[in-house]
Amino acid sequence: MTALFSRDLTPASAGPAPLDHSVPPLARERARASIPCWQGYASTPLIALPGLADRLGLGSIWTKYEAGRFGLGSFKALGGAFAVADALDGLSPEQIGQATVVTASDGNHGLSVAWGARRQGCRCKIYLHQHVSEDRAALIRAQGAEVVRIAGTYDDSTHQAREDARANGWVLLADTAIAPDDMAPGVVMAGYTVMIDEIVAELAESGIMPTHVLVQGGCGGLAAAAFGALFEAWGSAPRFVMVEPEKADCLYQSARAGHPVRIDGDLDTIMSGLSVGEVSLTAWQTIERIVGDFLIIPDGAAIAMMAALGKGDFGDAPLVAGDSGVAGLAGLAEAARDPAIRASLGLDERSVVLTIVTEGAVDVTGYRALTGLDVQQITGAGA
Repeated sequence: MTALFSRDLTPASAGPAPLDHSVPPLARERARASIPCWQGYASTPLIALPGLADRLGLGSIWTKYEAGRFGLGSFKALGGAFAVADALDGLSPEQIGQATVVTASDGNHGLSVAWGARRQGCRCKIYLHQHVSEDRAALIRAQGAEVVRIAGTYDDSTHQAREDARANGWVLLADTAIAPDDMAPGVVMAGYTVMIDEIVAELAESGIMPTHVLVQGGCGGLAAAAFGALFEAWGSAPRFVMVEPEKADCLYQSARAGHPVRIDGDLDTIMSGLSVGEVSLTAWQTIERIVGDFLIIPDGAAIAMMAALGKGDFGDAPLVAGDSGVAGLAGLAEAARDPAIRASLGLDERSVVLTIVTEGAVDVTGYRALTGLDVQQITGAGA
């Protein structure tokens, strides 16, 4: 099922900018200053998809393509690794070597934290729930981290990691805040804003102003960082649209309720990185202020978009997009093809749409199973 919930927003009043409610300004400045200095840093490409835009009857579609970020395959490389470096800043080499960082993850955030721990030289434990693929777990272990498997959902692993960190004196670097005093998610989100700075600079250079921005949900961390930073840059000119799986729609349901709610059940969506039932309280403080549209889509929409992009069905160059990475584009296609939702969102032949492909085929086995495509053949063709 595809469905849209829209709500009226009160314009941001005097006081801190919306993003400042979620991301500590000093952490953001530290991220801006440090991440571009990391070895291997490069701005990821902003790709035009004219074939897809023509197929959907839109003016243009642009997507920030994160598959090459630091060789880790997703935008998450910016957040977790920065949080590790920030948490250990000022410690002696001996203290760093004795420290243990810990987090729960659907895969990509844990990989980023593990990579960051390896860079810094500290110990690392990553809590993965039972539905995270072994391919993703193996990538994390390859960074030298210990993987701790937890029965249940992502939210169960988040709570267990939090309890174990407190009991053992470990440094918790969660990307979702389940309590008001959870500070690490804001630091993780600070890393994501470096990607948004790149987008703003790239679009400004091209003289492009989006009319719509679609970003995938999950716990809300990326969406809050992206929408908040873009609101700072562009105000309310674009329409901000949240996209979630119908099977894990905690932000959609929270918007309907007017406050954060937790979704129960197995959250069994193929969009694995968005399989979250509990809103990050840190992220919600920004989302509730500036996001007016919440879209939910079926798994089939994501699978179809993954396959179509990989085969170049729209006439654009083939593009490898992972199950969660494709959500914004899949949501856009669903919205543009539904007459009522299209009209409600004001999508037409003049629309300039920005999306983020947040990951490539990090889980190669899963990508092949969903699409029937070979990643190496696509990338060999120039994707």
